[in-house]
Amino acid sequence: MYQKAYGIIETLAPLHVGASAGEETGNLNLIFRDQFTQTGIIPGSSIRGRFRADMRSHQKENNTDNKEKERKWYGHEAIPGEENKTTEALVKFEYASLVWLPVFCPGQPIVWVTCPWLLKRYKQITGIAADLPKPYTAPKALQSRQVGTNHRVLFFNLGFIEIEHEDNLTAWIPTDTDLNPDNLLVVANNDIAMLHDMALYRQSRVKLADDEKKVDGSAFFNVEALPEASILVFPVAVKEKGWSPFGDHKKSQELYFGGLESIGFGRCRVRLAGDY
Repeated sequence: MYQKAYGIIETLAPLHVGASAGEETGNLNLIFRDQFTQTGIIPGSSIRGRFRADMRSHQKENNTDNKEKERKWYGHEAIPGEENKTTEALVKFEYASLVWLPVFCPGQPIVWVTCPWLLKRYKQITGIAADLPKPYTAPKALQSRQVGTNHRVLFFNLGFIEIEHEDNLTAWIPTDTDLNPDNLLVVANNDIAMLHDMALYRQSRVKLADDEKKVDGSAFFNVEALPEASILVFPVAVKEKGWSPFGDHKKSQELYFGGLESIGFGRCRVRLAGDY
């Protein structure tokens, strides 16, 4: 019988989990995306690998070599020449999906957007009792443009979105995350992909020659990443109580996910909740 837990990831820097950085001409290093909403995800294998590596680093800091503890929770790795050594992990990770994504609105505050599909998964994972909000719902206090007497619109780079419903969305803000409850917006499932692509952090990169500051040939490539202040959620199943990845009685920690850590990508705050 598995214990149910979950993790909340808050990005503190742009987050790139996807194609590795290369030097191919015109290469766009894409992030992994959910197949239905086309929004960014972190695969469960990436989360598991990060937690496993973090446990190893704690062992080095404490001058311990407790490999059995690591293998107990995350499974015994395959070793060449030693057959039948692999074991089942006691902790199961699923992929992390977006809950809230910050999007720039010209002349207005940053708005965190989501859609019913993403909120439905968040509700299933966390078990909150709130009813799913309707598409185009926003708090009454959200700064917007008044059109006529009964219409409020938000202006994004690619057009306007009309706010059709007003509701308090505080119940959908994960605990201890730094989100303004007045700057939230729920859009339709078929709108989230376009807004997601507008919000992505993008950086063009080149490879310089080894001995001078000039582009080495035509090596030009681009990177995309989830922006800072994105909020994601992932479920965890624990087969045995006593899992303490951050140390005793510690519920949160800063971790790096994905690639390009050396140039400022991937720093996140992870919080765990539930029964583990």
